[in-house]
Amino acid sequence: MQLELRPPMPRIFASSTRWIRIFGNPVAPLFLMAAIFSLSGNLMANEHSYIPDTGFVPDERTAIQIAEAVLTPIYGADAVKQERPFTATLKDGSWTVVGSLPPGSVGGVALVEISRKDGRIQRVSHGR
Repeated sequence: MQLELRPPMPRIFASSTRWIRIFGNPVAPLFLMAAIFSLSGNLMANEHSYIPDTGFVPDERTAIQIAEAVLTPIYGADAVKQERPFTATLKDGSWTVVGSLPPGSVGGVALVEISRKDGRIQRVSHGR
């Protein structure tokens, strides 16, 4: 009788075959882990969340600061400075921040829409 020598099974495969024996399906452990992470994430998010009554972007000054921070990596600090002063108006829970052109200039200006409640950037645009 001749013995067949096989190399030992790597530990990663040995542990995965154990999961298959326990759950009967190789994909079942993935679903179980996803469910656990999903539930724990939701519990943590609800437990430690604070939203100010006036939202995270409560005033014009904050909206303009956020807009400039968003525009600077896109258009560059010099271009953003040239569009000052910015104006911000609140309508239906969104701040619309618009740049301005120097007198006698022709062209478009930057526009950023920001959610008052959570500070989400809803739109970034620049006129021509």
